[in-house]
Amino acid sequence: MPRLASDLPVWRVGMTSAPVRNLAGSVAIVTGASRGMGRAAAIALAEQGVKVLATARDGDLLETLSQTRGITPFALSLSRPGACAEISEAAHALGPATILVHAAGRGGYLDKPIFDQGLDDWRETMAVNLDSGFELSQLVARNIREAGWGRIVLLASTAGEVGAPSMAPYCASKHGVIGLMRSVAQDIAPFGGTCNAVLPSWVRTDMAERDAEFEAERRGMNVEEVWAERNAANPAGRIVSVQEITDVISFLVAPASSGINGQAITVSLGSYW
Repeated sequence: MPRLASDLPVWRVGMTSAPVRNLAGSVAIVTGASRGMGRAAAIALAEQGVKVLATARDGDLLETLSQTRGITPFALSLSRPGACAEISEAAHALGPATILVHAAGRGGYLDKPIFDQGLDDWRETMAVNLDSGFELSQLVARNIREAGWGRIVLLASTAGEVGAPSMAPYCASKHGVIGLMRSVAQDIAPFGGTCNAVLPSWVRTDMAERDAEFEAERRGMNVEEVWAERNAANPAGRIVSVQEITDVISFLVAPASSGINGQAITVSLGSYW
């Protein structure tokens, strides 16, 4: 049962918000940084003077980010045991990380109907999409508690609010991300921190492209026909762009977003998926 303000220690009741601050000099961890939304978020933060530890599995593609001042590439797979501890150690070299943008994810295109879904696939999806979000949020939350300021942004999906056939692991993991976010938001609020989730609908990233290829093969279509359907299903007649997602992430990290906490923010141009 949620605690009332009267149940909290006196020092936590009626605390004022942390002062507005410049992001320059802060340390951020950005996962899924080799492509798409994670990559764009890492660059956007670095351009504001943030020291960014950028992580992803694709070391070659990730290494190209080293050309951007302020970004330190760190290649590893989040599904590997101990990966988050390695990220913690690498981030410590830059300073206490008080910003997390968790954009890494395992896509639903690998899912199957529940009758045929393998347990190994389920576990890997949870490890990448949910378990790593918990571990990294815990790491950054501890730093936020010490610093008195911080931001956590978790990339969920519209699949975190609706179900879809043959996508039990992906949908369950994204529902879990939203629940994780709402709880973390409560824990770090007294220390000047916020935690929010961004829920994109279709965005034409590499992961979504693989999903489109799978669907095209299954339905005897070409990939562009699949994307045309997805565009047409949206009230705006198009899908969301990577830049539109990045703009929301950037705002949620910015000092000006201090009043937004514990929110699942859908960025979908009005569509449900």
